[in-house]
Amino acid sequence: VQLQASGGGLVQIGGSLRLSCAASELTSSTIGWFRQAPGKEREFVAAIRIGSTKYADSVKGRFTISKETAKKTVSLQMNSLKPEDTAVYYCARTRVVWSSVSDPSYYNDWGQGTLVTVSS
Repeated sequence: VQLQASGGGLVQIGGSLRLSCAASELTSSTIGWFRQAPGKEREFVAAIRIGSTKYADSVKGRFTISKETAKKTVSLQMNSLKPEDTAVYYCARTRVVWSSVSDPSYYNDWGQGTLVTVSS
């Protein structure tokens, strides 16, 4: 499965960005968004599968993950952005049980990443 993330850029504090993940196949898959800031480990942001979504506590209420199955696209709408949201954002695919979707080690297919910079 090929994944391609896009939509990153430079945004001011409190601004919004919408990231997109184009997938070659979405059937029976969970798509997750992760991020990695310089010098830090990759961390879970959000995940989606049919009928379910999950968010990291740090983005809950600010980020929304959604899926357009016909377009094979998963989006991450990011609002009220903070400097600590600055990172390279990756989308990835897994078929692991839902309880483990926040663990990046269970994801087999990864996109190339898109940089989000939140600045004053």
